[in-house]
Amino acid sequence: MVRINRVYTRAGDTGTTALGGGQRIAKDSLRIEAYGTVDELNSVIGVAVASDMDEAMKPQFFVIQQVLFNVGSDLCILEEDKKRLAVPRIEPRHVKQLEDWIDAWNEELEPLKSFILPGGDLAAAQLHVARTVCRRAERATIALSRAEPVGEQVIPYLNRLSDLLFVAARYQAKLSGVGDILWDSRGY
Repeated sequence: MVRINRVYTRAGDTGTTALGGGQRIAKDSLRIEAYGTVDELNSVIGVAVASDMDEAMKPQFFVIQQVLFNVGSDLCILEEDKKRLAVPRIEPRHVKQLEDWIDAWNEELEPLKSFILPGGDLAAAQLHVARTVCRRAERATIALSRAEPVGEQVIPYLNRLSDLLFVAARYQAKLSGVGDILWDSRGY
């Protein structure tokens, strides 16, 4: 259990922050960008859930938000420190869980015949925003992985999560009665 007694420490006033292993690094480093974007993603998902999301979808998103904290933990601790620190990590089972939810929700949807525009009801639109933030988190994590090792399942998890968010936005739009808004490729 994490215990936080004070929110501010003043330690970051110089533009650095501490990793889970205690190392201080610049707040604009690739690692901070990666897990900071994951934190942003979690907040955007929280807005989607609070935006009158269908009750049938909320339990999955509660789990996803919990796992996203594990993603942040996986990214804020260097791989060499994971040998000595017991920290939550992303595992193949997390990726598989997303795939199972994608498959179940996708079975309820009509096959796509066109690209769809972000929209629908407010929760569906917010899930589309979450999808784009997830893609940015994935890109940031890939950039980090080119410079330093990252947890082996983090990138697959983010990749699958962006797929889930797309399907979830469509499913939410269906459940709300709005449905998909199709792109008209004939031009405007």
